Amino acid sequence: MTPTERHILIVDDSEINIALFEALVAKLGAGAAKSFSSATEGLAWAQSHEPDLIIVDYMMPELDGVQFIERLRATPGKEAVPILMITANDQKQVRYRALNVGASDFLIKPVDRVEFLARCANLLAMSEMRHKLDDRAAWLAEEVRKATAEILERERETVIRLAKAAEYRDPETGAHILRMAHYSRLIAQGLGLSEAEQDLLLQAAPLHDIGKVGISDSILLKPGRLSPSEFEIMKQHAAYGSEILKDSKSAILQAGASIALGHHEKFDGSGYPAGLAGAAIPIFSRIVAVADVFDALTSARPYKPAWDIAEAAAHIRAQSGSHFDPDCVRVFFEHWDEVLDIRARFQDEDTLFG
Repeated sequence: MTPTERHILIVDDSEINIALFEALVAKLGAGAAKSFSSATEGLAWAQSHEPDLIIVDYMMPELDGVQFIERLRATPGKEAVPILMITANDQKQVRYRALNVGASDFLIKPVDRVEFLARCANLLAMSEMRHKLDDRAAWLAEEVRKATAEILERERETVIRLAKAAEYRDPETGAHILRMAHYSRLIAQGLGLSEAEQDLLLQAAPLHDIGKVGISDSILLKPGRLSPSEFEIMKQHAAYGSEILKDSKSAILQAGASIALGHHEKFDGSGYPAGLAGAAIPIFSRIVAVADVFDALTSARPYKPAWDIAEAAAHIRAQSGSHFDPDCVRVFFEHWDEVLDIRARFQDEDTLFG
């Protein structure tokens, strides 16, 4: 901070004192002072600007110096501005009160010029150090933000790579993962989940079928309908996915573990692996169930053609309250235009979160 950047405020109801203090401040090489003979006007200026030093008299008609300091200190962001209060020689109790409410220093009338300059220089140095500390704190906060963003980006990359690992073992496409993740976020938004929860779901939803890496190709890639015994094996992918992810310290992977375990539960309790019903099914899993089934129905697979969109929509509506949470279904169709936009926007060659 250069001297011309310093802002010194003088508040005194005596024009003679103001002229004296302005002349002394000029000797500091700190630039011109801002002066007020009205305490209320001076306080208003101090509250709306960033003074580096305030020189305030005690005996003033509108607000005395103690009241001035008290009100300024109660203003957010003005807790550390250096304040030099001027008092008379016999006002020891006033000085005690001033120090208690936040005065940084005081001078006794008649003011000694050498002492005035020394005390003001010290308080300006204190103010400059405060600004440097504030700048340092802001720099550190920005560095922490950058480091955190880098960690989060690496975490997202981990999710993408895990999701791709499941893709290589399953005929589902990357576009399916993209679409169902964005459908999920859309439903979460409509249900009133926070922005942080919406983003977490968007990032964790692609992990819903990660457990399929534990299912043999003879079952996972079978072109026809699975036998009852094969289906029992296939159902284990929900638990496998949870086991893979659940012990991570990452919030994304923890959410992914919960989704993997619960996205095949049904609202009426007839799903798997635990037969949970209603609100006992985690909300992320209830949301993903709608998003995943809709996109799976409308996507072609080696063992089935893609359903017509209207046919798939009718199926989701018909299963509301049995397979699916009715609130999730309601929100899904309340945002139908956005659903269709997501479906059109993400195609097979897209990348996650692109």
